[in-house]
Amino acid sequence: MKTRRHLLQLVARASAALMGLTTSARAAAQAAASYPLRPVRIIVPFPPGGPVDVTARALAARLSTLWSQSVVVENRSGANSVIGADAAAKAAPDGYTLFMGAIHQSVLPGLGLKLPYDIEKDFQPVMFGAVFPIVLVVNPAVPARNLSELIQLVKASPGKFAYSSSGNGGGTHLAGELFKAQAEVFMLHIPYRGSAPAMADLLGGQVQMMFADGPTGVPQVKAGRVRAMAVGSPQRSALLPEVPTMREAGLKDYEAYSWAGLWVPAGVPADLVARLNADCVKAFSDPAVKERLLGQGAEVRPGTPAEFGAFVKTEIRKWGAVIRRANIKPD
Repeated sequence: MKTRRHLLQLVARASAALMGLTTSARAAAQAAASYPLRPVRIIVPFPPGGPVDVTARALAARLSTLWSQSVVVENRSGANSVIGADAAAKAAPDGYTLFMGAIHQSVLPGLGLKLPYDIEKDFQPVMFGAVFPIVLVVNPAVPARNLSELIQLVKASPGKFAYSSSGNGGGTHLAGELFKAQAEVFMLHIPYRGSAPAMADLLGGQVQMMFADGPTGVPQVKAGRVRAMAVGSPQRSALLPEVPTMREAGLKDYEAYSWAGLWVPAGVPADLVARLNADCVKAFSDPAVKERLLGQGAEVRPGTPAEFGAFVKTEIRKWGAVIRRANIKPD
């Protein structure tokens, strides 16, 4: 009799626990369905006006309309994106703070910095946002007409050629180091504080080539001031459809481009992450949003949280290997 009573008590407890889980799941689903009930902020770890900021503002404007709720962009720049990322990581996991990060979040772990957050443990991926093509451009005085000719030219004169980038350890610098490794060439790296001065010295002939982000390089290519050799993305860029990819031009394993993606702090309920993903995909799929971003040098590439999470892991491994091979140290 005692054994039977004990079994009945266990069954009752299990039923109560299951009912609690069901109630909790139902509450989470209802919260996701009614979200958002107040303004939402998107933290951007860069100053206003850059490609990641422009992407976040386009998303915020469309979400504000979809949700009939205010969505604001908060720029928290500094320390190579660390300040903004740290603020987002420490925000309440309620879905009302989003984080629009970038390629920096996959590069910084490989630089050996002591970061106050872990991009994989302290964040949950929501969606890949946009791609900013990196294009290898040369000064018109360089006689090479295509990538193969450029590689042969550099190999014939090791140390004579230099490339500029927007800064040490940034995406365009790493794109250059990846190129050097895969093309088996030696070039000097000249880092600048931003893309604009790097492009200015390319135009002036102080350096021969540059791995330029789309917003910086595309206008100069279209104006005929520089010559495009190839883009680093796996597919041709809609911004420069006539320019081959590095893979098409001969570097079969090359892949390098800047990007922006959306995270939330760890702990946000799965139902809410799914709701955010669905609404952000809808926002980025809007033709007006796509056209607006394309005009700023960004190509939208929305996807699932799982796809974005897997992509970030791959990027961390890839750039960590490039950093170690080139012995890149943070400034």
